[in-house]
Amino acid sequence: MTRLKDALLAGARGLYLTIWSLAGSIVLFVFSVVSMAFILLGVGLLTTPVVLAGVRKYANAYRVRAAEWSGVTIPDAYRPFPADLRPGITGQVERCTLMLKDAATWRDLQWLLVNMTVAPIVAVFAPALPLYMLYGWVLALGVWEPIHNAGGGEWFAWIHVTSQSTANQAAVLGTGFFVLGLFVNPALVRTHFLLARTFLTPTTSMRERELARRVDRLTETRHDAVDNSAAELRRIERDLHDGAQARLVAMGMDLGTIEAMIETDPAKAKELIAKARQNSGEALTELRDLVRGIHPPVLAERGLGDAVKALALRLPVATEVDVELTGRAGAPVESAAYFAVSESLTNAIKHSGADRVWVDMHHADGTLRIAVTDNGKGGASIGSGSGLSGIERRLGTFDGILAVSSPAGGPTMVTMEIPCELS
Repeated sequence: MTRLKDALLAGARGLYLTIWSLAGSIVLFVFSVVSMAFILLGVGLLTTPVVLAGVRKYANAYRVRAAEWSGVTIPDAYRPFPADLRPGITGQVERCTLMLKDAATWRDLQWLLVNMTVAPIVAVFAPALPLYMLYGWVLALGVWEPIHNAGGGEWFAWIHVTSQSTANQAAVLGTGFFVLGLFVNPALVRTHFLLARTFLTPTTSMRERELARRVDRLTETRHDAVDNSAAELRRIERDLHDGAQARLVAMGMDLGTIEAMIETDPAKAKELIAKARQNSGEALTELRDLVRGIHPPVLAERGLGDAVKALALRLPVATEVDVELTGRAGAPVESAAYFAVSESLTNAIKHSGADRVWVDMHHADGTLRIAVTDNGKGGASIGSGSGLSGIERRLGTFDGILAVSSPAGGPTMVTMEIPCELS
């Protein structure tokens, strides 16, 4: 009874899949092709993301059915959209571009083509095997005779039904088909889904290309990290040599002179003591500034949110900082995020002509997201040698990304994302 129940259930599901795959795949494939053709006219830039989103929902529904009905897992390999994707027409055009660049989109379209041609043939056998038995018995019960007398040439599979004997053979063959269905119907439905998995799953070569791009990216960011570290060490050495070290050497010389003059010329010695005190204060200030440039004390003591707020207080323009962090990231991530925000704020003040800046910082889904927005003139871009390029390299060390939205006339939004966990 269990086998009979499973076979009949598989037959009903096969009938559903036959209709669903034909209707859904034909409509979505035609709409997709027409919409992409209209990209040349501009209209397709707005309609294509909507149609492709429908294709993805259709494919995801297939994934759910495959898992529930046959235990076939079909991976979802769509690339996520950036968190800062703009609304309106501009965002829709950007969404269209991202979808067309996604290899999963083209796998979906290839699957639709198969799903409306080959796949329904596989699925339709599941309901056909039990239903064909009914037709064979209908013929054997006498229906064959009026069909034959009316001049019809009725065929049942390979049997030409022209008499009661051949009609009985049709009934026996139909029963055989039914028995066959008891054993193969669930396998037919599973094969239908396995066919979908074949076309929807990324191929090994695609995964290898993606891995190769990942390795190249990590290699590039590693070189950038090494170069940045070397440049930072040179900067620290230069600042020490030109600043605090020079003042400390001068203070040592003054102290030697004071030691020699303290008995012979007390007034001059007193003057040199005051000068040495001034040099020590300036050296201490320069050392503090140098340490702050390496790792601000407030960042170590109070965390990224308070450090950015303290940074905003020193800016010459009105700055609002909104922080939603439930813990602290690792020290290297906090340092990279802090200096990335600092560089973004410096760019906004120097180049944008803005009189107001907003900083939004929050953590969600294992990612630290920071947005720096100003109401300046816009026109910022990531280019060779620009401050934004430096930020991109700094974030790349942690597998982070940088996105810039800066149309002419403003506003400018610099969005940073760094994968990390909070403690």
